[in-house]
Amino acid sequence: MIVGILKEIKVEENRVSMTPAGVEVMVGHGHTMLVEAGAGAGSGFADEAYQKAGAEIVATPAEIYRRSDMVIHVKEPQPSEYDLIREGQIVFTYFHFAAAEGLTRAFIKSRGVAVAYETITGPGNSLPLLTPMSEVAGRMAAQQAAKYAERAQGGRGILLGGVPGVAPATVVVIGGGVVGTHAAQMACGMGAKVYLLDMSLERLRHLSEVMPKNCFPVMSSPATIRELVKEADVVIGAVLVHGAKAPKLVTRDMLKTMKPGAVLVDVAIDQGGCFETSRPTTHREPTYLEQGVLHYCVANMPGAVPLTSTAALTNATLPYAVALADRGWRDVARSNAGVREGINIALGQVTYRGVAEAFGLEYTPVDEVLG
Repeated sequence: MIVGILKEIKVEENRVSMTPAGVEVMVGHGHTMLVEAGAGAGSGFADEAYQKAGAEIVATPAEIYRRSDMVIHVKEPQPSEYDLIREGQIVFTYFHFAAAEGLTRAFIKSRGVAVAYETITGPGNSLPLLTPMSEVAGRMAAQQAAKYAERAQGGRGILLGGVPGVAPATVVVIGGGVVGTHAAQMACGMGAKVYLLDMSLERLRHLSEVMPKNCFPVMSSPATIRELVKEADVVIGAVLVHGAKAPKLVTRDMLKTMKPGAVLVDVAIDQGGCFETSRPTTHREPTYLEQGVLHYCVANMPGAVPLTSTAALTNATLPYAVALADRGWRDVARSNAGVREGINIALGQVTYRGVAEAFGLEYTPVDEVLG
C-alpha cells in the first residue's frame, strides 16, 4: 500500500503522525511511504531522517492525497483538504466528528473511509489511541492551570501548592478517567488540594486507594459541581462521552459564583467542551476572560509538547497503521471489533451512531458497509 504522512496545518500544531522509526517499520512491511516535506520539523525530525528510514519526501499535500491509498494525520483534515480526499481513501487520524458538522458533511461527500483514533476500542472498552494524548493533555492541564493562575497571566495570583503557613489552591477536576487522573496527579504533586469527581462508585473506590492523600475523590452531581466551583481556584474539565459531544457541566450561571480570576481548563473542547462558556482557542491565543473567569480551551494541547506527544502517539498508532496497510480496512474491521468501532464514516455512510445522532444524520451499521 502507498501510505502518506501529512504535515499538520492546524494552528500551532507541531506534532507529526509518525516518527522516522515508525516509517522504517512500515517500509519493512513492504509499504511505500510518502512524507510531506517538513512534516516532522516541529517534532525535531528532519526530512533526511525520514529518507534514511526509506520514505520519499513529497512537496505538497495535494500530491500526498493524489498518490496515497491511506493518509495519516494527527488532527482532523482542515477545509483546504476536504476536496483532496478521494473515494475509498483511508484517512487515519483524530476526527472528533460529533463536534464538527462541517467536517462531517465534507467527509460524507468525499466518500472516503474515516478511521478515527478516538473511537477505536481495546480490551475492557479502553481507548488505546486516545489514551496517550489524554495522558499528555491531563498532565498539561495542571501545568497550564498553574501558569494561568499567576496574576501576570490573568489569574488570581495564587501558587497551586501554597507555601508553609499559606493554604494551597483548590483544584476541582471533573472526570476521573485518564485525563482527569493525570491532571489530578500533577496538581497533587504541586501540592494543591484536589477534588476529583466521577460518577462511577467503583472508579471512586479505586481512585481512593491509589491517589495521593491531598486528592479527594467525590461522587459527581450537578449539586456537587455547583458547590465546589464556588471555592475552586482552578476547574479542569476532563469529561469524555465516547464519540459524542461532551455534556455542559459548568453553566454560565455557575461562573457568577466563582472567584474572580479563577481558571477553567477545558480538556474536552475537542468534543465541544464541558463548560457552557467554552469556545476553542489556540496555543497562539490560548485564553479569554468570561464573567471574570479565565478560560483555557486549546483544542490541541499535546501539540505544545510535540517531542513527547509524537513519540507517544506513534507507539500507540503504529500497530494499527501496519494492520490497515497490510490487510486493508475491510479485512481488519471484520476481524477486529475495536477497529470496527473506529470506522466513523465510510463510502458516504455515517457508521458511528454518536456522529449520526449529533447532526440528525442517517446511521448505517458498519457491517452493512463491510458487506
